[in-house]
Amino acid sequence: MRRDTTFQFGLPQFNGAMRTIILLTLGIWVAIILLVAFDRPLEAAIVGLGSLTPGLFLHGALWQLVTFPFIHVDPTHVLFALIGVYFIGGPVQDRIRSRGFVELYMVSSILAGLVGVLLSLTGRIGAGPAFGAGCAANAILMVFYLMNRGTSIMLFPLPFQIPVLWVVVGIGGIEAAYFILSGFTLFYLVELLGLGSGYVWYSFMWRKSLLGTVDGQVASMRNSFYRWKRRRAARKFQVYMRKHEHDPKQYFDEYGNFKPPDEKDKKNGGPGGWVN
Repeated sequence: MRRDTTFQFGLPQFNGAMRTIILLTLGIWVAIILLVAFDRPLEAAIVGLGSLTPGLFLHGALWQLVTFPFIHVDPTHVLFALIGVYFIGGPVQDRIRSRGFVELYMVSSILAGLVGVLLSLTGRIGAGPAFGAGCAANAILMVFYLMNRGTSIMLFPLPFQIPVLWVVVGIGGIEAAYFILSGFTLFYLVELLGLGSGYVWYSFMWRKSLLGTVDGQVASMRNSFYRWKRRRAARKFQVYMRKHEHDPKQYFDEYGNFKPPDEKDKKNGGPGGWVN
């Protein structure tokens, strides 16, 4: 873990899952902009169905938890959100790889959206729809901080170093202020919850090596299958030996494994034991 170091952002490599997510988001945004110019009713329907709206979600529009991070209308909104995904997401993707990046992006968005919908049931907060990549960008920022505690970063065009903790606190403060000034809307609530969902993903999924555990379970199941095939082949061979009036106990132990050759062959001048 990096501590008391300086992290200067350059241009991260535009590759992996980060590139796919950014290009997909931009493609959807361009399509929405074109529909604004040529077919406003269709554009309104797509934005309405793709955004996270508690009323629709609670009546069966469950896909909105997955689609709302990719819906944007305002050019500045999509620009700043994807800039954050690119510059902060590049170093994070280098650490957790593409598969982990997709998991972080989607799990944090789904978790923040679900908590936001549940809070909206109080009737006091969470009004209106939520959409955009701001939630995921905040989650990525939180994970970057947790992976680089004590690090100072240099953000263009600022000529001085900023502790990454201050950046997280500043973003959280700005989101909280917008949340209050907007009348406690779901849009800013979900973006604010993105910081918390990033912390949850880091603490309970990445740190616990969930992906590695799943891979280990798959490998264990595969090995169990191969062991079953070997035992099955051994049983068939035992049946064959009995048919030919040989005692299988001369060749197999009680677990079905082959016994090593008799050591007496070695005493008689033979190689004895296992010979490759």
